[in-house]
Amino acid sequence: MTDTTLPGAGLSRRGLLKVGLFGSAFLATAGVTASLSGCSASVPASGMSTLRSSDLPFLRALIPVVLAGAVTPEAMPAAVEKTITGMDYSLSRFSPEMLKLTVQLFDVLAMGITRGPLTGIWGSWENASADDVRQFLDRWQNSAIGLLKMGHASLLQLVMLAWYGQADSWAHCGYPGPPSI
Repeated sequence: MTDTTLPGAGLSRRGLLKVGLFGSAFLATAGVTASLSGCSASVPASGMSTLRSSDLPFLRALIPVVLAGAVTPEAMPAAVEKTITGMDYSLSRFSPEMLKLTVQLFDVLAMGITRGPLTGIWGSWENASADDVRQFLDRWQNSAIGLLKMGHASLLQLVMLAWYGQADSWAHCGYPGPPSI
């Protein structure tokens, strides 16, 4: 008989509590620092209802990497902008608590002091290559820190929700669209 049990994470309850406490303290500190430095302005970017100007460089670096293979290179710029618009629409309908957590995640990724150590991208997002972004995503996906794994999953889900909610994405996955009524 084949053993189908998954190996344990090797993390005791005490270790889990320490990681959770450290992660919470780190995010709270980053959020307070962002608020005090003016980085976390809650003013939406021009034409947006939720996303801020500080969020857009990160999203413009992330989205092409996530959508690679699903969108042709020549269609990528339009797909990125449509995905950002779709993400803004989705975020404006999130619960206040979910929106607050997402804004905190974006703040951590926008601030150089937290972005560098957590992502490995020490410069601005505009200068990050697709390979740099892939390495950051792999780093978070395979991290021993559960908070980074959750951040990775959240980012991918946000992008996928926004992109596959667009009619332009349906042909690639063979979806004919909703039935006509």
